[in-house]
Amino acid sequence: MVNRRGPRGRYGVGDDILWANVYDCAPSKRRSSSVSGEVIMSVTQPQIEEALRSITDPHTDRDPVSAKNVKGINTDGGKVVVDLVLGYPANSWRAAYAKQCEGIISALDGVESAVVNVTSEIDSHSVQKGVKPLDGVKNMIAVASGKGGVGKSTVAVNLALALSAEGARVGILDADIYGPSQPRMLGINAKPESRDGKSMEPLHSYHLQAMSIGFLIDEETPMIWRGPMVTQALEQLLKDTRWDKLDYLVIDLPPGTGDTQLTLAQRVPVSGAVIVTTPQDIALLDARKAYKMFEKVEIPILGVVENMSTHICSQCGHQEQIFGEGGGQRMADEYGLPYLGALPLDTRIRADADSGKPTVVADPDGPVATLYRDIGRRTAGRLASQQKDYSAKFPSIVIQNS
Repeated sequence: MVNRRGPRGRYGVGDDILWANVYDCAPSKRRSSSVSGEVIMSVTQPQIEEALRSITDPHTDRDPVSAKNVKGINTDGGKVVVDLVLGYPANSWRAAYAKQCEGIISALDGVESAVVNVTSEIDSHSVQKGVKPLDGVKNMIAVASGKGGVGKSTVAVNLALALSAEGARVGILDADIYGPSQPRMLGINAKPESRDGKSMEPLHSYHLQAMSIGFLIDEETPMIWRGPMVTQALEQLLKDTRWDKLDYLVIDLPPGTGDTQLTLAQRVPVSGAVIVTTPQDIALLDARKAYKMFEKVEIPILGVVENMSTHICSQCGHQEQIFGEGGGQRMADEYGLPYLGALPLDTRIRADADSGKPTVVADPDGPVATLYRDIGRRTAGRLASQQKDYSAKFPSIVIQNS
């Protein structure tokens, strides 16, 4: 019998015996301290889960338990090991997240040490009704603006590179048939090859798989095509390219809400869209139109990115909101959309893109690249919170006549 005195209550002097019996009858819930011989209650799985519920993942705005990221909890006396699996890439953030979770668990009574293993596993997510997912591509993310001149293509390529830097397999499709810019931004001058005479191999740059009409024509050749030819060319670029096991295919849409966007919405399996705008009211008017278009065709909006939010002087570093302030945040609040982040008007972003080496690869540890990676994780995190697509896991049924 354990010599431990419990608090006195209605049981009077018999409390000592009562508390001793409670501890003796629950050996699986206790451990002995080698220092004092004191019996201490061991931590339980529900206690660990409750502690983890107090942590909010900034990329999903959910705790790891409700987000179903917790895949295993093992306890051995006072030693705790937890396995978390994120639904989005997070190479540059996993260690910090693991440390935060370990700190919360270590604060629980009965815990001597805590180890949290954080990994990522990217699944396919549902697309529009009546549209079949594309082979070799788990998820498509459309980047749209509704208006030209807001830096959408620069955001698109850096978003793709950021997702790749975080650990995903990523491709980019330049859907702007009239004004393709990705060949210049990615520094690609080659033409795609065909192994079977029917499909094209994507070109590669900075670990991205890429396809653009700009790879097939001279840079200065204008595309004088009517709408039907443009939409057909877009479908061919998308479906005739042999994408190789992509987690994400980022689609750089042309500005506006015309034939190309409608084709994308009705025939291309898009998992979600990102809207790029500047803070000024004129740009926000067109960004709202892009939101309404995606809403009508039932493509989820993953969030809003505010580009050119502040101008950073290259000489003194002074920041000034020359296009206004907070426009992207206001739009996100108005429609209940996630605000993915803001990017500065920085001459280095323009220079990096023009030189064929976008900022995420030109200065991977710099402040601007960090912003792009944050936006990339938030974008993928929002997508991870959506309904998954399990069609690829269903067996194919083939009926043969004997």
